[in-house]
Amino acid sequence: MSIAPNATSTDTELLPIREKVQANQRLSREDGLALYRTKDIFTLGELATIARERRHGRLAYYNINRHINYTNFCVLRCKFCSFYRPWSKEPTENTADTYELTVDEIVEIAAQAYDQGATEVHIVGGLHPKLPFDYYLDMCRGIKARCPGLRLKAFTAIEIVHFTRIARPRMSIAEVLTALRDAGLDTLPGGGAEIFDQRVHDEAFKNKVGEAEWFDVHRTAHELGIPTNATMLYGHIDGHAERIEHLIKLRDHQDASLAERQAAFQCLIPLSFIPDGSEFGHLPGPTGLDDLKTLAISRLMLDNFDHIKAFWIMQSPKLSQVALSWGVDDFDGTVVWYDITKREGRGTQHQELSIDQIARLIREAGCVPVERDSFYNRIRRDASGKVVGSADGS
Repeated sequence: MSIAPNATSTDTELLPIREKVQANQRLSREDGLALYRTKDIFTLGELATIARERRHGRLAYYNINRHINYTNFCVLRCKFCSFYRPWSKEPTENTADTYELTVDEIVEIAAQAYDQGATEVHIVGGLHPKLPFDYYLDMCRGIKARCPGLRLKAFTAIEIVHFTRIARPRMSIAEVLTALRDAGLDTLPGGGAEIFDQRVHDEAFKNKVGEAEWFDVHRTAHELGIPTNATMLYGHIDGHAERIEHLIKLRDHQDASLAERQAAFQCLIPLSFIPDGSEFGHLPGPTGLDDLKTLAISRLMLDNFDHIKAFWIMQSPKLSQVALSWGVDDFDGTVVWYDITKREGRGTQHQELSIDQIARLIREAGCVPVERDSFYNRIRRDASGKVVGSADGS
């Protein structure tokens, strides 16, 4: 369902941007803001499709994965977050829905997913004030011992900084990442980036480490050869200018990683803010049009990122399907269980799409579904569905 490449724009401001996109030239800050201003969403979708198809044609990626949130106790108090629960030694009426999983429980969840065909577990949680660093190392070791073929994507940059502080003796970011890698960590998710802007940071998540520390973690991971992802949480108190600055900072970092480091960002995941249950519950959150624009603009601005993902948990499966013609090439995966936001679970953590549902949504969008691993290699399975390798021969 590609958009015709020669459609006439109703917005003359897009004409020089079209020329840049067709010539595969980098867009400027001003270009990004013009894309947000435009009412001509069809040309915006067309331009994002040009950039998408230049890299991937009509392929659309997904994986069989399982999210695990190991605790919702968190020392932070981010205003946009409905997930965290304050730490308390004694149970109260306010801690009835709190939890912290044991290492054995996490390994068992991962094993169940692995035995059912999953190729990745995605593990993040709150900043628990009492769990020792060995808990996280044991988690990685336990999963790899039980599930040797399972890729482990775990721990946001915010968690990595937290680990440097709780380790005894204290450790550097490089030491923490090296220890986790040796224990089985394969790649980092991109969470915790939020919006790289000091005003937004101070108003929305002032107790959380900011832009400098987030980039320190990802820079160090790339130097160590650990690939990572990036995110952008939009639609709360941020504006279009802050989003464009966020994307440009990611693009600049990626330039350096591709030129100088062993690894780089694989994917950007723009995350649509869901206000329900947070201190920002009075805000409306982004509209579907804002979601589509942000996904498309992300594809156009990030000319050095291979992949743009629509996280269907936040953008919804239906809008994520449409986004496959607005620059998106990755539909995420089966997910199964997700506690950070619950829109698709209608108030529960069970949020799952089957492989057949994902493939149908992709095909109806005029794309070819491709099962991938954590590094975007194509998965090969035998007639029984067992993984027999990936297209790179691993």
